[in-house]
Amino acid sequence: MPIGSSDDHALERKPVRIPAGDVSLNADLAIPEGAQAVIAFAHGSGSGRHSTRNRYVAETLNGCGFATLLADLLTEEEEAIDLRTRHLRFDIPMLANRLVDIAAWLQNESQAKHLKIGWFGASTGAGAALIAAARRPENIMAVVSRGGRPDLAGDYLSEVTVPVLLIVGENDPEVLELNKWALARLVHAPSKLEIVPNATHLFEEPGTLEAAALLAAEWFQGNLK
Repeated sequence: MPIGSSDDHALERKPVRIPAGDVSLNADLAIPEGAQAVIAFAHGSGSGRHSTRNRYVAETLNGCGFATLLADLLTEEEEAIDLRTRHLRFDIPMLANRLVDIAAWLQNESQAKHLKIGWFGASTGAGAALIAAARRPENIMAVVSRGGRPDLAGDYLSEVTVPVLLIVGENDPEVLELNKWALARLVHAPSKLEIVPNATHLFEEPGTLEAAALLAAEWFQGNLK
C-alpha cells in the first residue's frame, strides 16, 4: 500500500487494557481496514502512549495500512515513582517482559490475532524491544529503533533473527556510536543503520521526524511477508 494512502484522521483509537504480569497496562489500538500487521510501540524513557512524537509516527504507519498499538509500559503508580527515582525506565528486563506479554495479548486478541507484529522502539524501549524479539521471535516480522538504545539489549543482540532497522539523528553522536556498536552485534539479523541528516536525539528539527517515520514504514512494508 502506498505511503499515506489512508485517512488516518478518521481512524478510531480504541482504549484497551493489557494484562502484564501482576499489572494491567493502558493502551490505544488502531486497526485500519485491511491491515496485515500491527506495529507495537516500545516507548522510551519517561514516555508513554500520549507522546506526540510516537503518535505522529503511529499516524504515518496507519496511513500505510498498518495497525498500531500505543501502550504505556508503566502503570500510573509506577510512573509516579519513576518521576522521582528514574529507575524503572532503565529496568530493561522488566520492560522486555511486558513487551512479551503485550505480544501474547495481541496474538490472542480477536481483532489482532491474525496480524503480524512489528516493534517500534525509542530510547530505552528499543533495547527492550530487541530483547523481546530475541526471546519470542514467533510472528515478529521486524523491529525499528528511532533514536534508541539497542546497546541495552546486550548479549541478546546476537540472538535476534528478525530484520532490524536502526534510525539515528546525524547530530546525536553518542547514540550514533552506541547504535554502531549494536549493529556490529546483530550478527544473525538482517540489519541496517539509517542516519537522518540534521536530526538531533528527539528528531525535533523540521522534517526529521517525518523522515524517520517514512523510513520505518518502508522497513515494515519491505518485511511484511
